[in-house]
Amino acid sequence: MNSRPPPAWAKHIKSGSVARPADPGFKPGLQQAPGLGQANSSKPSSYEQADDLLLKKASELQQANRLDEARELCRQVLARAPNHSLALYMMGILCLSHDDEAALRYFVRAIAEAPTNPYYHLSLGEAYLAMIEYSPAIQHIQRALELQPDLVDALCALGRTYIDSGTPDLALPIYEKALEINRDHPKPRLGMARALISIGRMDDAGSYLKEAIERRIGLARAYNDLAQTRNFTEEPPELLSILNELGRPGLDSGVTYMLHSAAGKILNDLKRYKEAFHHFDKANQAREHRFDIEKHRRWIDALIEIFTPGLFAVAAGYGDPSEAPVFVVGMPRSGTTLTEQILASHPGVHGAGELGKLKRAANAVGLRPGVGDLTQALNFLTPDMIGTLAGEHLSYLRERSPAAQRIVDKMPHNFELIGLIALMFPNARIIHCRRDAIDNCLSCFVLPFSDMHDYNTDQRILGLYYREYDRLMRHWNEVLPGRIFENRYETLVEDQEAQSRRLIDYLGLPWDDACLRFFDRQGSVTTLSRWQVRQPIYKSSVKRWKNYENEIQPLIEALGDLADT
Repeated sequence: MNSRPPPAWAKHIKSGSVARPADPGFKPGLQQAPGLGQANSSKPSSYEQADDLLLKKASELQQANRLDEARELCRQVLARAPNHSLALYMMGILCLSHDDEAALRYFVRAIAEAPTNPYYHLSLGEAYLAMIEYSPAIQHIQRALELQPDLVDALCALGRTYIDSGTPDLALPIYEKALEINRDHPKPRLGMARALISIGRMDDAGSYLKEAIERRIGLARAYNDLAQTRNFTEEPPELLSILNELGRPGLDSGVTYMLHSAAGKILNDLKRYKEAFHHFDKANQAREHRFDIEKHRRWIDALIEIFTPGLFAVAAGYGDPSEAPVFVVGMPRSGTTLTEQILASHPGVHGAGELGKLKRAANAVGLRPGVGDLTQALNFLTPDMIGTLAGEHLSYLRERSPAAQRIVDKMPHNFELIGLIALMFPNARIIHCRRDAIDNCLSCFVLPFSDMHDYNTDQRILGLYYREYDRLMRHWNEVLPGRIFENRYETLVEDQEAQSRRLIDYLGLPWDDACLRFFDRQGSVTTLSRWQVRQPIYKSSVKRWKNYENEIQPLIEALGDLADT
């Protein structure tokens, strides 16, 4: 057991707190976790001092986002000291950055070496939360709170877990307790607002955010979240305040991004489109990540190359015949949340939200972006492996709703993994949400997505990305004829009842009128669509791009013929 005190630099290590990808209030990021390791007065040996230096360098590399290099240094430490709790903990953080389930094993081993360290339990809970495993997440976060009841980060993680698991009412007293401990901490104040937003209490959320703004607590994020709570018909006083904040020198990129996003949203609501687009453009310029479209194109090429009609012919009968899984896919902002809300209003359907399980299954067999040759992944896809993946996935879904006839996973980017879905679940329903290409891309460009959507920061790259998405969807329809239901956003808003009936019929379920009042459905909504899906269907988003036609010519040119579809 590594029982000596943690090195002085260890307090700066940040834990892997991962939030909903589409939530601007909780971008995927890293939070500080001071006090790691167990106190002991033993004097470190020369080997231990060397380990400290390696881990310190690994921490610096991690914070510089050089994750592979950081992982290699941690491996060097673990090669000499396999039970080094801090090295195990850091490996867990690095695995979590890659959405790798191995993070769970590393955190468990770290806890075995230092069972009374609350941060290790907190990080294990957050790892389970990132993997949408709510029960063990709650268990380990609560254990962290038993060890340190005033740990605000743990209280906020517990509140976030309740929100994401569909019980945001349970989050409210948790955030209240955190605010009692520290009323100036931004996490509980912004978390409380997020909980209120998720249950539709927009005015109450606005009050918390306005107080945060008045007290300059998490200021930029508070402005950004406030802008998302409602549709502005008159200029709010916050707009001038946001513009004044943008005039301050020395703003970091994250603050700049959120302030410009907030200003753009308000100005768009006010129909001051030229001014709005200026801020949307500035927001995206502040983003530090740039998307490699050529690398992405090679990934799409590889998927098309291995998922052929011949593969599906050979694999007929593989997987699990269950009809429970339903996958709603498509570009973000194509109507996936609206579609899930309509489906989940049916008494036989459970809406599970955006699940990461399929992506992790794909990663486990080597189906992941950046892998130029997917031949090895294809070799892994044996009948036994496909059956194992399907069985684990179905159990995962059943944990969310044991009795539902259909369980909906609305992770949009699962459109890349439709081939794997078809192998695992030959009877699964796949609903592809498609929207006018320019409207869809514009909506992606102007909304504050997380860094996992860094293809949306440049108009040209965004248009080219959309073309690759369209190319892949055309391939899936060719090799899986009749398997995929195309749900056009414009068709849905033009005749909600007729299209909703088609959707329910595609699921093989009898019609229920509750599906027409999806906006009355109780429960948590955690994506950027949370305000819209609590309203009846509206048509103002159709051909919205015409308000910005002069500003988005690079996007239209990149889309090419798809801009005319």
